[in-house]
Amino acid sequence: MTQKLYETDSYVQTFAAQVLACTPVQGGFSVVLDRTAFFPEGGGQPCDTGTLGAARVLAVHTGGATITHTTDAPLTVGGTVEGCIDWPARLDAMQQHTGEHILSGTLHRLFGAENVGFHIGTPYVRMDTSIPLTAAQLAQAEAEANAAVRADTPVRCWVPDPETLAHTEYRSKKALDGDVRLVEAGGDCCACCGTHLARTGEVGLIKIISYAHYKSGMRLAVACGQRAYDAVAGIWADTEAAGRLLSSPVGSLAPALERLQNGEAALKARLAALQNTLADAYAAAAEPGQPAVLWVDGADGDGLRRVAMSITAKTGAACCTLAPGGQGLAYALASAPGGDLRETCKALNAAYQGRGGGKPSFCQGSLASGSFEQVKDFLLNIL
Repeated sequence: MTQKLYETDSYVQTFAAQVLACTPVQGGFSVVLDRTAFFPEGGGQPCDTGTLGAARVLAVHTGGATITHTTDAPLTVGGTVEGCIDWPARLDAMQQHTGEHILSGTLHRLFGAENVGFHIGTPYVRMDTSIPLTAAQLAQAEAEANAAVRADTPVRCWVPDPETLAHTEYRSKKALDGDVRLVEAGGDCCACCGTHLARTGEVGLIKIISYAHYKSGMRLAVACGQRAYDAVAGIWADTEAAGRLLSSPVGSLAPALERLQNGEAALKARLAALQNTLADAYAAAAEPGQPAVLWVDGADGDGLRRVAMSITAKTGAACCTLAPGGQGLAYALASAPGGDLRETCKALNAAYQGRGGGKPSFCQGSLASGSFEQVKDFLLNIL
């Protein structure tokens, strides 16, 4: 049986222990100690890493009452070794895990949402809820969770006796037998084996980064502590940069973006009108019954389509329009009435490293090789 130092004091960073076993395994050595501060992977929290003497601890797992450390070098059985955990990584896990308890408890208290999945990943914590939640509900829960953080109340971890446990309300993802370790944080009580902070204030900040509907509930990406600060600082820097591009201060970006979108819509409408005029001009010069391959300098994909279809409508023959685009040339192919250009499109792509396709009457794509004259000669031979 391994004494779990992290259960009674999650702030232990170094410790001395006796080596009970050391066995070669794939990828290193399996080491068992009489006591350890290394947390084994479990409950959504990654394992601690660090060192045991000169050996690096690569992974930590639990099997019943025994904790096994995977190291990159052997240790002397019967000897004493000093353990040192990677404290920055542990502190980060404690911030994420304690923050998750506070937010999950708040969602449960406010809306009856159960936490049905939790994982401390990179760069964010993943949380899955049992029910769908609105943006307003998530914002309310985030605000109240951060109020609990600012209250800076003690976090309590303990194993109650069976009688006390029977009269204690707590959250749990599954029915538990035997001793149950409870964690109280920010008004929430939950069964948990993980490591936690001493006070809610040490969480610093809880921020829901993103959310999406997932199965019957929601999947949240959450950052706490230093991760939350880094995320908010990055978002703020990005927002300031956007403000400079829009010549608008932070706090007024939405109206500036709306003006930009309205201006873009007006420009698109003007461009469409000009492209229609251009298409009419090309169609007026086209010869009835004759396939055409034309260079339409400056046209975008929609412009190429408009010109090709206008010419085909007048001439009754196939037409291909080309312009600079992609890695070489952009093209639009319009067929004669009742025609099918899909095989022509495939041949064109094969000949000039192209990508694209469409329906029988119209195909569009781009070519990575070939000049306009080469493509024109190729098409006029097969149209």
